[in-house]
Amino acid sequence: MTRAEFMSRLRRGLVGLPTSVAQDIISDYEAHFEDGVQAGRTEAEVSAALGDPDRLSRELKAEAGVQRWRQEQTPSAAAGAVFAVLGLGAVDILILLPILMGVIGTLFGLVIAAIGLFIGGGAIMVVGPFGGFPGGPLAAFLAGLSMMAAAVAFGAVLAILTVWLVNGLVWFARLHYRLLKPALHPQSTASSSAAAPFTGDPA
Repeated sequence: MTRAEFMSRLRRGLVGLPTSVAQDIISDYEAHFEDGVQAGRTEAEVSAALGDPDRLSRELKAEAGVQRWRQEQTPSAAAGAVFAVLGLGAVDILILLPILMGVIGTLFGLVIAAIGLFIGGGAIMVVGPFGGFPGGPLAAFLAGLSMMAAAVAFGAVLAILTVWLVNGLVWFARLHYRLLKPALHPQSTASSSAAAPFTGDPA
């Protein structure tokens, strides 16, 4: 494969990454070719050593998604990390996705329940003292406040469980990919850490 073919496929595979990140990656791989040519190697030899550009782009995008999740831990970052590691193709989506959707649906239902509990508690705290709540106004206020506090605590637990779920999925996908990688790419050769970024320790 020529340098132009390799870089063209790599650029196509990096579509979706921030422009600055993609440009840094492109510059790194351009430098690999420059160093290889200066060392007397052909473009075909350098591209063979770097590996399949389509696979590399998937790994790079997955690693970028994982790094964004580690830094931000927002819902969009979580979704990006999950879909990035699933995009590696090593995890059987037909098996994992139904389970994942079931867990996400359960978490979503619990979040709605926590929101409902919080709103209900607020309504009791505000309306209860004037609506003949059993035990009087103070009991209504305390009952509503307790419900709101319970809802906040429940929401915090759900947030922690969600973070664990995403971290667990990312860890599983990365481990699963490393175990399958030799069988998936038996002809690939080892290269520098820039050429094989998806080999860090599990999250």
